[in-house]
Amino acid sequence: MTDALDGVRDHYRATGLTERLKIALTVLGPEDQLLTPQQLGALDHFHTRGLAATADLAQLAGISADMSVLDVGSGVGGPARFLAATYGCRVTGIDLSEPFVVAARYLTQRTGQSEHVSFHTASALDLPFDGNCFDAVLLQHVAMNIAERARLYREIRRVLRPGGRFATFDVVANGREPYYPVPWARTPTTSFLLTANATREAIEQADFRTLTCRNDTEAAKAWFAELRASGPPPSPNLGVVMGPDFAELTTNLGRNLQEDRLGILTAVFEAA
Repeated sequence: MTDALDGVRDHYRATGLTERLKIALTVLGPEDQLLTPQQLGALDHFHTRGLAATADLAQLAGISADMSVLDVGSGVGGPARFLAATYGCRVTGIDLSEPFVVAARYLTQRTGQSEHVSFHTASALDLPFDGNCFDAVLLQHVAMNIAERARLYREIRRVLRPGGRFATFDVVANGREPYYPVPWARTPTTSFLLTANATREAIEQADFRTLTCRNDTEAAKAWFAELRASGPPPSPNLGVVMGPDFAELTTNLGRNLQEDRLGILTAVFEAA
């Protein structure tokens, strides 16, 4: 397990990330000017379909103002900030990458949300929280980096209150070997894909009941086609976070989806 975690941590090392963000954000205004989560949308939603996917998943999960929400694999914090701004809920994010967590705190300060959104460096396999303390857990484009799926889903179930919602939006295997590098793995050694059916079975075995389970691969294909047609992405974008090869990583993901080597699963479960 340690070797796998170290490999994933290395993939998301992002040395000097916060300083790069400070420079990139000068195009949006001076350092003391508050930004909105929407202004950061092209930069801080590290998954297929970006902010739109986060909005869809939150709606499916029934997020509301009275909820305490955990974002597992929170990256630089875009989904957490969006949820807090949109629904008024309290959101906690955890990520394996310390540079991501430091950057998430900086961006949250820039949006004036530090009282409502917090971030911690931690493993999804060992969440630093008591049991039954969250009303909802979100997991977006994270499970592909985790070999111990049963342990992951049991840990998510542990921190959820009975009746709480677990909403996941992830890349799944589709029977053919994908092209690498991709956004979550530059080689197969840090990629641990399951099929949609295997993912659902693993989650249900962790004491969850399926509420919604759908194949969103076609929507993802359409999104990538729109990206190709629209030309270079707006600045700042995720290239600031993932480095100069980010265009190659996303191109390969789009190709894998187009050739049905990979799929996209959206699902919501209820804790028993």
